[in-house]
Parts: sequence; structure tokens; C-alpha cells
Amino acid sequence: MRGHGHYGEVIGVPEGTVFRHRIDLVRAGLHSNRMRGISGSGGEAADAVIVSGGYEDDADFGDEIWYTGEGGNDVKTKGQVAHQALARGNLSLIRNLLEGIPVRVIRGFRLNSAFAPEDGYRYDGLFRVENYWQDRSKSGFRVFRYTLRKITASPSPGLPKPLLLQEEKAEYGSEDLPAPVTRQQIEVSRIIRSTETARAVKRMHHYACQVCGLCLETPGGPYAEAAHIRPLGQPHNGPDTADNILCLCPNHHLLFDLGAFTLEEDLRITGTGDSLRRVAGHRVNTEHLRYHREHFAPRP
Repeated sequence: MRGHGHYGEVIGVPEGTVFRHRIDLVRAGLHSNRMRGISGSGGEAADAVIVSGGYEDDADFGDEIWYTGEGGNDVKTKGQVAHQALARGNLSLIRNLLEGIPVRVIRGFRLNSAFAPEDGYRYDGLFRVENYWQDRSKSGFRVFRYTLRKITASPSPGLPKPLLLQEEKAEYGSEDLPAPVTRQQIEVSRIIRSTETARAVKRMHHYACQVCGLCLETPGGPYAEAAHIRPLGQPHNGPDTADNILCLCPNHHLLFDLGAFTLEEDLRITGTGDSLRRVAGHRVNTEHLRYHREHFAPRP
């Protein structure tokens, strides 16, 4: 039996292997705990998660899972009865995001999903933690949610073969900024992003961070990052428009994405008293700022 901290594949346990009981997962080294869904202590990244219908807000799309953090739920009804805390397994999954460590995903038969096994618990491969946010559960309590995206080659069992989507050419608006991102839906939905919008915003700021003013000069020219205030893609569905983009250095981009600081409606930076650096022609949408505060700012 392996303890917590063995990351990646487990030798002798190929993807698709089914186990009858949760204790068998522990004995095989796939998971460290027979009761909890997240195999992680909070001080280090998680090595595995079980998706088995224990939380009302879980959503399974095959190669993408919206995973609910642990704590605050009624084990009988599966509904939330209390807020979740950023501790233990919930904190571990953020370490996965920061350090790029994948988690083993195990689906259980109680999961209400077309991708669940008929019986027992099935190892379904390695997934990366793509992002996380705070949300209100169906019962009204605050929960942590994580996007898990598959990184191994084999498709999740039951997942239809995705169709290729044709990119649509963006039309330019009256202010020479690219139009909002085009969305299409066939069997598989994804966003077709226009990187020209991000480049336009960075050029307006001369690649200087709107928080600290830093401009990174590289042999290939100046470098900055475009940070979306309200994230693109489901479930946030933020637009790829200039008023939803900030020009940030890598450090402040990471801190902003993780909620280490937010922006008030008057563009003051929380915790510092400083204001966001602005230039003429780049307006920031305060509704997107409010969304970021509500979903990413730490709560007591």
C-alpha cells in the first residue's frame, strides 16, 4: 500500500481498471483514503480524486469534469449544509494547479453521469487541474469548484469522438479592436479565441503591467500577459473583449487569477490602496470586476 504523495500513473494499474470497493483503491496505491474524495492533506498537491456523486454540484463531461471540493455536505442527501473551507483537500488541488501536478481520476458507480462505471470504481487516467473558483452550491452554500481536464491519450469511456470546429474570422469593431470571441456548439463546445484582442490591449499599455508598471524586455521584444477578468470558457463564459482584459506581468497575472488581489469598482487594488494603471482608450468593465471579486476573492 502506498501513502499519499505518489503522483502520476501507478505501475500495474492501466487506465480502465475497475475495483469493487474503495478499500481496493487504497490497497492498489491509487488513493490514500477510503472515505474522502480528495487524496491530499493541504500541505502538498493531491495525487487522486474520486468522482462518485457525493456532491450535488459535480458535472461530468468526459474529458472535462467540474469537480466540487470537499466538506460541508450531508452524506445522506448529498446536499450542502455548510460553507466549504480552503483547507485540506481543497487546498491540495490548488497546489496541483500551481505546480502543474496531475491527479488520478477515479469514477464511482454512484456518479450520475454517462461516463460512470456500471459497478465499482474505475481508474480513468490523469487529469490536470486547469482552474478553480468559488461558487454558490445548488443549496446556496459556498463551495470550491475545479476544472479537471484529461491529459492522457485515451478518451474517457463513453465519450463521443469530438468534431473539429472551423474557426471563424473575427470582424473588427469601430475602435479597431477585434470583435467578441465566436462561439459554436456541435457535439463538443469550445471557444474560438482571437489573440489579436489581447495583443491590442498589451500594445495600448506598451506591455507595462497595470499593477506594478513592470515591462519585461526580452531578446524578442517586450513581454506582458493578457489576464481575463472573468475567465473564458464554461462555466464563467467571459468575453474575449478589451474591457475584460488586463495587461499584467506574469507575477500579478498569477496572483489575480488565484484571487490574491481583486479590483474595486473604482479600480483600487485591494489591500494596497493603489489604483490600477490606466491609459486612454482602454475601459475596464466593472461588471467583470464584480464577478471576479464574487468568485475568486478569499472569504472569511
